[in-house]
Amino acid sequence: MTSTFSVGDFTIRRIVEQEIPFFAAREMFPNLTPEMLDENREGLKQAGAIDDRDTFILCFQSYVVKTPHHTILIDSCIGNDKRLPRYPTWNMKSDDSYARALAAAGVGVADIDIVMCSHLHADHVGWNTKADNGRWVPTFPNARYVFGKREYDHWTAQNEAAEVPPFVESVLPVVEAGRADLVRDDFAIGDHVRIVPTPGHTPGHIAIAIGKGRDDALFAGDLIHSPLQLRYPELSPRFDVDPVESAATRRRFLERCCDSDALCCPAHFPSPSISRIRRKGTGFTCEWV
Repeated sequence: MTSTFSVGDFTIRRIVEQEIPFFAAREMFPNLTPEMLDENREGLKQAGAIDDRDTFILCFQSYVVKTPHHTILIDSCIGNDKRLPRYPTWNMKSDDSYARALAAAGVGVADIDIVMCSHLHADHVGWNTKADNGRWVPTFPNARYVFGKREYDHWTAQNEAAEVPPFVESVLPVVEAGRADLVRDDFAIGDHVRIVPTPGHTPGHIAIAIGKGRDDALFAGDLIHSPLQLRYPELSPRFDVDPVESAATRRRFLERCCDSDALCCPAHFPSPSISRIRRKGTGFTCEWV
């Protein structure tokens, strides 16, 4: 399994916590017809994206990006000891898979300068914090944590209405520790890292672009979950807050990938996950790198 990629002045390393069958295809995509699935099943199997029971295989991973100036962690995956009863493979997890993946990439928690979260769902914030003597503390001791302000405000309101455990366990402790930067859509880190607003999956979802003066790589977060959405960008999963907006955002993002020839780095594509996007008919396809 390829886990390290170089592009421009950057090195990208995949940090895989889980890669497992996770959602039944037609449960995940309410508008997926049997005919669409039949037509694409074999290609999805060849890509390792679906199993024999028509269950999508999803990778749950972070990306470590080494720039000329920083070591950045993009999305912090699932985490240990987190209350996630809807998902048995995540709930109160206590394994060392993430630590081993970091170590295999030659990265220690103290090496991370910046943590950037595409959005604040449980599987993108889990390792923001770790349990320490009955309290949650930032996992990465030297890092600033970057959260989109629009996303943070959305989950603040949701949590005030009813407790949102991932927000309480994996986001608020970072803010309370004074380690968070709540940023707007024009946020950039030097001349090599930029936020790309990509709302729809959640109201404040962001993608992240790296490259000096161009897009060398684009980190998609949950804008795209499956290679099937390349062929049908209008397919939105049932957990998108605004499926119409996410479909439009997804097409714009894929057009940007094509126009820039950037590496596309989704959060959940099966291994090797990273590809270049090409146009195909009215949709797109990927060339794995």
